Amino acid sequence: MWRSPEPRYDVASAISQGGREYQEDAIVTDFPFGMDSGVAVLADGMGGHAAGDVASKIVVTEVFSELKFQSANFADFESEIPDYMTSAAAKANSIVRNHVNDHPETRGMGATLVSCVLVENRMYWMSIGDSPLYLLRGGKLVQLNEDHSMAPQIDFMLQQGLIDEETAKFHPDRNCLTSVILGDRVAKSDCPRTPFELQLGDIVVVSSDGLQYLESQKIQKVLHKYRRQKSAVIAGYLLEALDDLADPDQDNISLSVIKLNHTKAVERKIVAKPAGYIEEENYHTTRVVSLDEAREGEEGADGFDEEKRAVGAG
Repeated sequence: MWRSPEPRYDVASAISQGGREYQEDAIVTDFPFGMDSGVAVLADGMGGHAAGDVASKIVVTEVFSELKFQSANFADFESEIPDYMTSAAAKANSIVRNHVNDHPETRGMGATLVSCVLVENRMYWMSIGDSPLYLLRGGKLVQLNEDHSMAPQIDFMLQQGLIDEETAKFHPDRNCLTSVILGDRVAKSDCPRTPFELQLGDIVVVSSDGLQYLESQKIQKVLHKYRRQKSAVIAGYLLEALDDLADPDQDNISLSVIKLNHTKAVERKIVAKPAGYIEEENYHTTRVVSLDEAREGEEGADGFDEEKRAVGAG
């Protein structure tokens, strides 16, 4: 039986309610052993708005199902992955719109989105909102995706000397979103067509903004200290650091830690079935039969057994 020497990816996810009354984050990952591609999707429901938990579940469900449906095409149609991701986000936005139309009391619900597709060592992403996509490389932490909130503008004001550090850190508009999935027109999205190439030793963290209750330097320190550990261990230490912070206003937290185990060439590519292909029926083909057919089959089997017993008796 063929098996790859080790999984290409080491992936682990974690989720915590933090200090909030409800969990409004949603996350799903899919990195099957034996495939050289995988998918991670995270959504953060808009806190304080109606049915934020519903919005995040809709976004994650719709985006993941669309990307999973296309996953067998990733190798052969890699250049189209950004299109798949954009289409998936648009469909999720449409489903949110339909839900709000059917349930007017949920108007105002919304969610951020970060979706990632990895093919071998190449990573594509689509993000809307302020949920960060982090990379640790060489001991340095950087955010790869755009931040669609007022935070970048406030930080720019700090750099220009227009406000002081304390004002910037606790600015009341810091977490105001400039783009989000609401069922209306999406103001901004971040979906580079050129993939980001990962290197051995890189650590990718897909997270909701609940992780940002930790200072960037603290996140960097945890990732660097445990960089040689499995992703599950790293995810656990990130949650532990947030627990130690003990912020009574701690937001929901969801995150996925992704590490590249190797950069070896693909040994066996997953082949998608061509459109319109029809298999020749054979003994092993799975098919559906009616209950009447099943009963007839049982009766035929019983008659055959009786005949065998009669022959044996003679």
